Amino acid sequence: MNELLWFVSRATGMASIVLLTAVLVLGALTAGRRSRALSQTVVVGLHRSLALGTSAFLLAHIGTAVLETYVSIDWISAFVPFTAGYQPLWVGLGTLAFDIVLAVVATSLLRHRLSRRAWKAVHLTAFALWPLALVHGYAMGTANEPLLRLVPVACAAVGGLALTWRAVARHADQERRQAILTQEWS
Repeated sequence: MNELLWFVSRATGMASIVLLTAVLVLGALTAGRRSRALSQTVVVGLHRSLALGTSAFLLAHIGTAVLETYVSIDWISAFVPFTAGYQPLWVGLGTLAFDIVLAVVATSLLRHRLSRRAWKAVHLTAFALWPLALVHGYAMGTANEPLLRLVPVACAAVGGLALTWRAVARHADQERRQAILTQEWS
C-alpha cells in the first residue's frame, strides 16, 4: 500500500505542475487583453476549470505524500513551510506554493466581495507560486527517473515563453492607452 501511495504522490505531483503551467499560460494569454468576446470567455472558463482541476490533483499529491510513510512529511508540514523531517528546503518550497494556492483560491472564491485591486494583488502572487512549484518538483524528482526531471524543465520552458509573450505583447488598444497616459489631468 505504501508503494502505491508513493507512486500516486509522484503522479499527482507531475499532473499538478503540468496543469499549473497550463493555468499560467491561459492566464498570461488573457491578462489585460480583450480580444474576440467568445474566445476570451472560453479561455477564461478553461483557465478557471483547469485551476480547479489543479487544486484537486494538488490535494491528492499532498494527501498521499503525508500518508505514505517512506519519508517524514506530516500534516503541519503541508501548511507550515520548512518544517518537514524530510528535505525541509525542497518540501518547504512546495508548502509555500501550496499556501499561495490557498490564498489565490480563497480570494477567487470571494472575488465578488473584494475590490478588484485586492483580488489582483493576491492573484499576481501566482507568479511566485509557479516557480516555487517548479523548483520543488525538480528537486524532489527521483534522480533515476528522467521523466520526473524532464516534466518540470518542459513546464519551465513553456511557462517561460508564455510569460515572455505576456511581457512583450501589445494590448489591442495600446495606442489608446498611451494617449490616455500622456493626457494632462486637471
